[in-house]
Amino acid sequence: MPTPICLLGGAGIDDRVAHGHDPDRFVEIGSLSKVFTGTVLARLAKDKAVELDTPLEECLDEVPAGTGITLRHLAGHTSGLPRLPVHPAGPPGDPYAAFTEQALRASLRELDRVATGRLGQEEYSNLGYAVLGHALTTATGRSYQQLVDELVLLPLGLEAGAVTSSPPGERRLIPRGLFGRPRPLWTMTGPILPAGGLWSTCRTLSRAVTGLLVERRLGPPAPGWRRGSSLTWHDGATRGSSVVAAAHDDGRWVVLHRLGGLAGTEKLARKVFLTAPAPHGRT
Repeated sequence: MPTPICLLGGAGIDDRVAHGHDPDRFVEIGSLSKVFTGTVLARLAKDKAVELDTPLEECLDEVPAGTGITLRHLAGHTSGLPRLPVHPAGPPGDPYAAFTEQALRASLRELDRVATGRLGQEEYSNLGYAVLGHALTTATGRSYQQLVDELVLLPLGLEAGAVTSSPPGERRLIPRGLFGRPRPLWTMTGPILPAGGLWSTCRTLSRAVTGLLVERRLGPPAPGWRRGSSLTWHDGATRGSSVVAAAHDDGRWVVLHRLGGLAGTEKLARKVFLTAPAPHGRT
């Protein structure tokens, strides 16, 4: 059965929506959620509501003194925290179901022992972004959705809730199994939300990506985006959904979502950039 796909891009890139995808239905964006969390951090730091280099224990009472971890470390994946949260085993096939608020707080109290890497050394960490999101909501007294709405979506001219953890059920586009039955989704509405629990339509996501990376309406790309020699990008994947968002320094950009694995999505995104001409003959 062909994989549903939605490809939206800038000049030189042909939009493509095929095999039952819909650019106006909500899809999981997985770890691409991190760029919204990173943008919230950048905006709060610009407004002096938080300091990037404040020790984490000054933001969260549960964190023991002396870890050296700051908000900047969490956003840049240099905190030394492991990739996955430390929590009791949950249901098979749902890796974050047991990562509850209680489990997060237990990790915070032992953060010096939870860390598996060296401070300052890059190690991609979903746990780090869960901690970062918790620190930002604690520091501001606002929910994560409020922060995304007020500091990212509305300044980009998007509606509040256009990127959310709880889209209307009838507007969700979800992966289906061999016989057309909906596949179970991961539980991403708890503390893991800032690391990977957001949903968006492809059309909304395209407007956010162009606003953040091409027009740079909120300033330079925030912590959370990945950076290559000439490309700013991030990807995301959940159980049956994957997405790549990227912008080239020459102005080309792409948002690609598939109801399928990340490997195929990344491969197609690379092909799009290799074949799309640079705007105005630039290289």
